[in-house]
Amino acid sequence: MSRFNRFGGPGTVKAARTSAAGVRYVDYKDVENLRRMLSPNGKILGRKRLSVTARDQRMIAAAIKRARYMGLLPYTSATL
Repeated sequence: MSRFNRFGGPGTVKAARTSAAGVRYVDYKDVENLRRMLSPNGKILGRKRLSVTARDQRMIAAAIKRARYMGLLPYTSATL
């Protein structure tokens, strides 16, 4: 799959398929998996970009916020 769509913008990036993989809980200590769900600037990617359900997106966002609070992930892109 190309990184660019037919309009010249960035294409969809399938970062995580939590439901398809049978994952019921997104662990905040799994930093490598959570880092793939962040943009290069440190923002949490959207639900359509990650291709997850709304429930899974809420779990992902909560896990990322917990990891940030615990110091496992940065709040900004300075150290990504």
